[in-house]
Amino acid sequence: MDALAGLLDGPRARGAFMIRACFDPPWAVRVEDRAPLTVMLVVRGEAWVLPDRGARTRLRAGDLAIARGPDPYTCADAPDTAPQALILPGQECRHPDGRPLNGSMDLGVRTWGDRLDGGTVLLIGTYPLRGEIGGRLLDALPPLLTLTPEEWDCPLTPYLCQEIVRDQPGQEVVLDRLLDLLVIAALRAWFARPQAAAPAWYRALADPVVGGVLRLLQDDPAHPWTVAKLAAKAGVSRAALARRFTGLVGEPPMTYLTGWRLALAADRLRESDDTLDAVARRVGYGSAFALSTAFKRVYGVSPAEYRGRVG
Repeated sequence: MDALAGLLDGPRARGAFMIRACFDPPWAVRVEDRAPLTVMLVVRGEAWVLPDRGARTRLRAGDLAIARGPDPYTCADAPDTAPQALILPGQECRHPDGRPLNGSMDLGVRTWGDRLDGGTVLLIGTYPLRGEIGGRLLDALPPLLTLTPEEWDCPLTPYLCQEIVRDQPGQEVVLDRLLDLLVIAALRAWFARPQAAAPAWYRALADPVVGGVLRLLQDDPAHPWTVAKLAAKAGVSRAALARRFTGLVGEPPMTYLTGWRLALAADRLRESDDTLDAVARRVGYGSAFALSTAFKRVYGVSPAEYRGRVG
């Protein structure tokens, strides 16, 4: 599992969801849900994304934006429109003065706003929880990134528009998968730009030697890897692999593996009730004690303390 997959791993368990928002000007929504990742796709009309800090961005039909939380922002028809609704954690919807909306803007299946045929229609997907694996990618993103139809070709929009209003069995699963594909395709397009500041490990995936080694470590972290075993798999010497891997990724293979294992352990502690022994075995440590020692060295707290803080 690479960090792109880790960012979106288990969306139903993490509470990911998607809605269609339909508005007529003037409209504005204040977003304070602290979600680590929100994607907005403009189907019709246009919208402004107005962060509390940073540049205002105008989106037109076909444009996509990804907002990296937890900083709040406003989405509106124009920069000077006052917010009419407030979105809080857990997708709680209120008036700006704090009064609950009480479903007054519900328009049907996964649809919210003024009226179904509003002048502006957006598809909005949110991943409410951040994990350690996905954090490796999120930290490389700007607070707000945008892509225009000239920068990427998204074939998923018609499918999303059709599926989001279907009240049929399996809809949630289908939307989860389509949302995952939308985000992955957008991030690939973003990092493919010549000026993109992609993380070193992401760029290294394209290397014929280091890319294969990274996938081995990510796909099977519990395996008792050594530099010798990895070098044999890659068909190079240990010295050549260590030099090339460190040069491209920024750290030696075993250091990368340790960080990956501990990030996986942290996410497992957050998302499951597995015992510490079970988590240790799952990520490649021989005992709970060995995992605890390494975990506290990196995260500054024991696994039990970490689980108590994020649980």
